[in-house]
Amino acid sequence: MSHPSIQAVSAVFGRAALVCLCLSGAAHAADQDPAALQRHAEKFLKAQANGLPGKLSVSVKPPRSTLEACDALEAFQPPGSRNIGKINVGVRCLAPSQWTVYLPAQVKLIGSYVATSQALPANHILTMADLMLREGDLGLLTADVANNAEAIVGYRTVSGLAANAPLRSTLLRSPLVVQQGQTTRIVLNGPGFSVQSEGMALGQRQQG
Repeated sequence: MSHPSIQAVSAVFGRAALVCLCLSGAAHAADQDPAALQRHAEKFLKAQANGLPGKLSVSVKPPRSTLEACDALEAFQPPGSRNIGKINVGVRCLAPSQWTVYLPAQVKLIGSYVATSQALPANHILTMADLMLREGDLGLLTADVANNAEAIVGYRTVSGLAANAPLRSTLLRSPLVVQQGQTTRIVLNGPGFSVQSEGMALGQRQQG
């Protein structure tokens, strides 16, 4: 019984090794490029924050696992997410396969916000002297921090505030439109008539 020569066996194993290398290369080529995924997510986050006042910078971390190559990527944010700060951005593949991945991201927005120029007591009516503009990363602050000092002049503090404290809308009460004891004019309009009279406010009414 004849046996295959050493050269023939080597040729067979050589072809098998070449096939394995080709298959390995094809599998590697079918993986999603993490850098392309990052760029897609960063472009989406920049578009979401477009128009916000300040200097914007975006960084997205790559996925931890290997994903199949995708021809149609779609980025999105979970409902209720902020556009700035430490957030997660989702990217889903629509074709040829379907998968979804969430990537940690940091969206920095360096801009101005309103802070107290001095310590303020509770029920204090704000004036321009009480306010100052500071600059910082708005993503590190709560979403209700004021950025327009003139817009909150006349508001009252709900509680005492320390100096240099960011002014949040939840810490302020809107100005009084009608104060107790103030003389007011009452106008009653109806079909074919209009009645006017003056009276005194028995209570207080706030703006808004």
